[in-house]
Amino acid sequence: MPLTFSQSLGMFDNAIKYIPSGTQTFSKGWTQYPFGVSPIFLDKADGCFVWDVDGNKFIDWPMALGPIILGHNNPKVNEAVKSQIDKGVAFSLPHHKEIELAEKLCEIIPCAEMVRFGKNGSDATSGAVRTARAYTGRNMIACCGYHGWQDWYIGTTTRNLGVPKAIRELTVTFEYNNPASLENLFTLYPDQISCVILEPVSLVPPEDNFLERINKIAHKNGALVIYDECWTGFRWALGGAQEFFGITPDLACFGKALGNGFPISVIVGRSNIMKTFDEIFYSFTFGGDLVGITAGLTVIKELATTNAISHIWKMGNILIDGVSILLKKYDLEHRIHLKGYPPKTFMFFTDKHGNDDLLLKSIVQQEMIKRGILYAGYHIISFSHTENEINQTLNAYDQIFSLIKNNDESKELKSLLKGKIVESVFRKH
Repeated sequence: MPLTFSQSLGMFDNAIKYIPSGTQTFSKGWTQYPFGVSPIFLDKADGCFVWDVDGNKFIDWPMALGPIILGHNNPKVNEAVKSQIDKGVAFSLPHHKEIELAEKLCEIIPCAEMVRFGKNGSDATSGAVRTARAYTGRNMIACCGYHGWQDWYIGTTTRNLGVPKAIRELTVTFEYNNPASLENLFTLYPDQISCVILEPVSLVPPEDNFLERINKIAHKNGALVIYDECWTGFRWALGGAQEFFGITPDLACFGKALGNGFPISVIVGRSNIMKTFDEIFYSFTFGGDLVGITAGLTVIKELATTNAISHIWKMGNILIDGVSILLKKYDLEHRIHLKGYPPKTFMFFTDKHGNDDLLLKSIVQQEMIKRGILYAGYHIISFSHTENEINQTLNAYDQIFSLIKNNDESKELKSLLKGKIVESVFRKH
């Protein structure tokens, strides 16, 4: 039966009336799915499934943008959190579980000697950058990848409205797998760059000892290296990408998966640098929130005592292999490109000239949703995804790729889209 979204659409007018953009997070908003033929609001979740307000059930691939590593509604995490709620979650003095989680993180993360907590990834990256500036006495930042909503980073993007020019000028960017682009920044701004912050890996593997070379270039020029591991933490390995690649930064930021949906982030690093937190101001009411800390302790225990991480990699490899076979089968390798590592893969859609093709992406999203799969162009594998969900997804791709191939050749692709074309989050105004 065709899916209906009358409840979602009915709520939409009130959403945009009372909430700017109708969402708290751009990447979860209505512009990221084909409007009119997609759910806009969800109601509940369990394992690797979500249900929208109309009662439609979907395999969940966005997984809340990455936090859900064990699966929605994980019973052990929920039980631990509920037990803590009965004892209290906000206290007038530090709680002993803060020490327990800090000790555990120092055991499993290679660069961790001391720890500070936050709630969002942006808390962690901002705290790490402020620490680096204080420690080095320098103001500028060199960055690569996405690092949150704060001024010092978002000022480098097309979403920079409201960020003063003076702030924007303090952050410069370099290219992944291009050490020369970083060396050039140190030449242009000698003795001014406090830190190099990057995602150690995203969709493309590091090449030619890239991570080692970044460490050498930064340290040679008196700057610190900060890894933003909000995506890679606890997915690539228990100790993050730094454990996976065997390269240690000075500071690192973790979030997302640590709480399996409960908000918590952390900054970890060398003790001589982390002691700078004694002097800077990094302090907020819910830094020691016991919901996130309890969830984090439980998640780490589950990851350490089960085959969760190896399962995620296994399922991801099956998905990658299956998609690759289907793209070759339908000769769509020039239009649809799957990139990433097994725990996180993204699809990129291009036209025949190699430009971004949001129409093609929208059609794939529409057709996936029609087949009971919530899909935003990427796959975040969790411990709760099984081969059954992988096979359902591959069967859907098989049908959709066939549809695209047949209509693409007859130049009738546009007629397939029944909803609106999705938009880019980082669009120019």
